[in-house]
Amino acid sequence: MIVRNEAANLPRCLESVQGVVDEIVLLDTGSTDSTLAIAEAFGAKIAHFPWNQDFAEARNVALEQVTGDWVLVLDADEALAAGVIPIVQQAMQQDNVLVINLIRQEIGAAQSPYSLVSRLFRRHSQIRFSRPYHALIDDSVAEILQQEPHWQIVNCPEVAILHYGYEPGTIASRDKLQRAKAAMEQFWTAHPDDPYVCSKLGALYVQMDDWQRGIELLERGLATAEAPVLYELHYHLGIAYSRLSEFERAEQHYRAAIAQPILECLKLGAYNNLGNLLKTRGDLNAALATYQTCIRLDAAFAQGHYNLGLTLKSMGQLEAAITHYQTAIQLNPRYAEAYQNLGVAWLKLGRVPESLDAFRQAIALHQEDQPAEAERLRQGLQSMGLPV
Repeated sequence: MIVRNEAANLPRCLESVQGVVDEIVLLDTGSTDSTLAIAEAFGAKIAHFPWNQDFAEARNVALEQVTGDWVLVLDADEALAAGVIPIVQQAMQQDNVLVINLIRQEIGAAQSPYSLVSRLFRRHSQIRFSRPYHALIDDSVAEILQQEPHWQIVNCPEVAILHYGYEPGTIASRDKLQRAKAAMEQFWTAHPDDPYVCSKLGALYVQMDDWQRGIELLERGLATAEAPVLYELHYHLGIAYSRLSEFERAEQHYRAAIAQPILECLKLGAYNNLGNLLKTRGDLNAALATYQTCIRLDAAFAQGHYNLGLTLKSMGQLEAAITHYQTAIQLNPRYAEAYQNLGVAWLKLGRVPESLDAFRQAIALHQEDQPAEAERLRQGLQSMGLPV
């Protein structure tokens, strides 16, 4: 791992691999907090590297310190899922496996809650990280497979890495987005037809509301991409066209994303966004079926239960809607919108005490992050004569 000032996250990460790994190699790029003391307490082998805005170079310096047969790569805001350990250990016993792709769960992500990352691999002299921002081993692995075709790449079927970087308070700042943009643009200038950088940079442009450049880059990547990058390109094109209210084109891209031959759980974002599009268009039966697919793929997907509740409420099925709102709240106790819509459903059923409890919870949660929304809801209830 490479770190800098990660004292808040590092204990959780290193505790997750205690008793599992034979050595911890930590490359520090200039910590000024207690990161190094924490690493030393866990017995880490510590190396130092002056940060030069190149994640791949830093990863390669860290890789040079490794002595084990297999390499697991984690960031400080990640943790290894305990339940997956026997599964990956069994996969590592296969003599012809070079890389084990791991499912990473994006805790708190508003969009796609799962991604597939090449973070567990056999230590091979030709495996190196490339790309200065989204550093990965995939380019070097592709070259190895050309020369040594007996190697296999396998996917671990269970969630292996828990990523906490999407929790409230950790979302990227505008300044961080600008730094990412600069790094990716520099790489893209030298590799203008690389579908992976087209996907990542195009998605970043869309995130920063630069619609035209984002769409142009994403569509450029479609020409040469294969799954899973093809999924990402279609998925982000769906987002872009949805935000531009070009719903027919957005639906085409979401359906193209869903059609890709990748693990089903990785398609959850496309299914959920397609459901939102169908619901907005008034096709409630199709939206209902799409959201049901979401919770079939992941019963713990709080947003899927919430969206099911909204759809059922629109169909007049209030009690069923309440069940899904309550499930969403159990999965995410800080789900202000779920509390708010639960209050509406209880009120429609004439259950005023339950409704007021839900509305008060919604107001309290909104007050922390969206005080204007909390005040709007409070005034709306007061205008109806409801005591909040």
